[in-house]
Amino acid sequence: MSEVNSPPPVGGWTRFVTARPRLSLLAALVLTALAVFAGSGVADRMGSGGWQDPSAESTYAKEALEREFPASQPNLLLLVDSGRANVDAPAVAAEGRRLSERLAAEKGVSGVGSYWQTGSPALRAEDGRQALIAARVEGDEKTSAQILERIAPHYRGARGPVEVSVGGPIGVQHEMTTIIQEDLLRAEMIALPVTLVLLVMVFGSAIAALLPLGVGIIAILGTNAVLRGITEFADVSVFAQNLTTALGLGLAIDYALFIVRRFREELAAGAEVREAVGITLRTAGRTVLFSALTVAVSLAAMLVFPQYFLRSFAYAGIAVVLLAAGAALILLPAALMLLGHRVNALDLRRLLRRGRNRSTPTGEAGVNEAGANEARETGSGEAGAGWTRLAGLVMRRAPLFAFATVAGLVLLGLPFLGVKFGTPDDRQLPSTAESHVVQQQIRDGFPGSPAGGLEVYAEATPGARAAGSTGAAATPAAAYAEYRGRIAALPGVLRVDGPITSGSSAYFTVQPKGEAVGEGAQQLVHDLRAVPAPFETSVTGRAAVLEDSKAAIADRLPLALGIIVVVTLLLVFLLTGSVLIPIQAVVLNALSLTAMFGAVVWVFQDGNLSGLLSFTSTGDIETTLPVLMFCIAFGLSMDYGVFLLSRIKEEYDHTGDHEHAVRFGLQRTGGLITAAAVILAVVMVGIGTSRVTNTKMLGLGIALAVLMDAMVVRSLLVPSVMKLMGASTWWAPGPLRRFHGRFGLSEGEISQPVPRPEPEPDPALDPDSEPDSDPDAVRDRVKA
Repeated sequence: MSEVNSPPPVGGWTRFVTARPRLSLLAALVLTALAVFAGSGVADRMGSGGWQDPSAESTYAKEALEREFPASQPNLLLLVDSGRANVDAPAVAAEGRRLSERLAAEKGVSGVGSYWQTGSPALRAEDGRQALIAARVEGDEKTSAQILERIAPHYRGARGPVEVSVGGPIGVQHEMTTIIQEDLLRAEMIALPVTLVLLVMVFGSAIAALLPLGVGIIAILGTNAVLRGITEFADVSVFAQNLTTALGLGLAIDYALFIVRRFREELAAGAEVREAVGITLRTAGRTVLFSALTVAVSLAAMLVFPQYFLRSFAYAGIAVVLLAAGAALILLPAALMLLGHRVNALDLRRLLRRGRNRSTPTGEAGVNEAGANEARETGSGEAGAGWTRLAGLVMRRAPLFAFATVAGLVLLGLPFLGVKFGTPDDRQLPSTAESHVVQQQIRDGFPGSPAGGLEVYAEATPGARAAGSTGAAATPAAAYAEYRGRIAALPGVLRVDGPITSGSSAYFTVQPKGEAVGEGAQQLVHDLRAVPAPFETSVTGRAAVLEDSKAAIADRLPLALGIIVVVTLLLVFLLTGSVLIPIQAVVLNALSLTAMFGAVVWVFQDGNLSGLLSFTSTGDIETTLPVLMFCIAFGLSMDYGVFLLSRIKEEYDHTGDHEHAVRFGLQRTGGLITAAAVILAVVMVGIGTSRVTNTKMLGLGIALAVLMDAMVVRSLLVPSVMKLMGASTWWAPGPLRRFHGRFGLSEGEISQPVPRPEPEPDPALDPDSEPDSDPDAVRDRVKA
């Protein structure tokens, strides 16, 4: 008997992480300090774009036009407001020409053109009181931003008889970067103290509550250093910093909650400190490792897309997941070794229990208080009994709960069927942002869309074919005129300007009818690309970028989904040994995301709640965001799914009782998963307070997905589906069973299920009766 109950030997990994805990923590402190130094200024090296495919036709044409025709691609706009006077008034015109000449003399600025120089009606407001000066600021995002910061103060504000505002794409990018950095700092200031309060409420002990925060801070600072290194050889989006903060805190808290909870559970069961750490690493540690792998795989799938906006989130996500898991599996056990039973110190809830303990004999007070702490921590007390009763109720009415939950999730996702995709613009910014105000006035007051047309770049190459040309098109001028006539004849064209020529190349500006990126403009892109020409042509512009971006995502989406699904199926199989559970996990995780996608369309595309949430609806969703949100939310859903399935698997290995294992798993992890989800949702809502619409959408959408997964899918749908599947849940063909027996891992110490004995009828094991409030007692009876 003593041999059976003897503690398992301490494994090599446990010896490694606990041999010199003080040295491990000191090394972590030094590395964290280095990460602070290495990651400083990382935001200044990040870009605010990355939505376009770098190999697309629209990108090629845009870069060629920037190189050969700078004036065709202005990224800086000065909106000159003459007040009540007309822009043609002598004093206003003189000031407009002076500003244009001064801007043209600025270093790093080219292609300056203004209404007073060109007389173009597109640069003059319809009421005659505003006009535009357009220019091209040269260099990459960082260089152009520095030039803008240098010159903008010398033009903004009152200048003689006019008022000047600074806008254009470069102004939007600069303001977006600045606002994101400010909002991220504010989100951290909100999320950190609220998270600490929630952790104290979960753990009771202030010491235990500080451990997850420490792991999260290490993960965040380490990821900033990694991103700083990546910016040396790849473009990284500034938006990725938001993911670093959210996942760094969220996953670190998840992993630390799971490990610290299991450690305290083993201590309460009488284990010595080193033994408790060893059991924790062999059980909860394995689960954390599996969880980190599933989340990392979901985020790594974004590497298959060409847009650096998506790839940036993969860089940040993989780094922060691995750092959070590494800190939880290496540094956290070292801290637990040093703390031992002091992990329960500084119990801030003791005052609330003092009155109850006065009626307890002195010798029993400490024992009862520790037991109460552990009951709350492990879920074996009153709260745990509530989860057990919920599981019993769901399993007794499994068909009803399964159907109602699936139907509700599908219904919430229906708005996504009406999704419309678009490109981000100035309306991502607050309505008071200067560049947003400038562009809005251009939209409302200027004819056509000065910055929303399509450009056709034409170049003569040795391999160009005169497809469809006539004999009259013998000279370049005649060929351009013939081609321009073909463009003008297209049904979606409002106006054609050009050609503007330079050597052997030229470009045409085509104004589409309707919105700059509406369905008509998108169709016009295809029509333009199909027009025959006696030279090589390529089309760019916002609608062309959108079409190319959609094509790139559609082309690579099957590969990304395939990677996520295949690797997830493999990892969950290695964890459970079942063929059906991995399939169930993938399907239910996908269902948990329907509410998020439906809400994104209903709120952000259709504009519902725009006043409450303070954003401007553009009537569409940026093309890459659904991909990004799917990868993040799916990974986090798998995170919680692995936590629940690992505990169910462990209990099933011990007892061989399927329904009891499901009840036990929910009882032991229901409160933990819910607490982790609430804390992560708080962090994501903090990100969702951003004034940039895409960041707001990302934060609030992921928060909703996390809460739906934890409170609906894990609590209602998983137990009901596992009840309906019954014992077949654990089925696998013989070869796969043998494969899992050799290579599989699980949270439990027993690798194969114990055959269920044939005890006398026990009401506690009857699914149609009220479940026992203490699943440990049930497990003991079954094991007996």
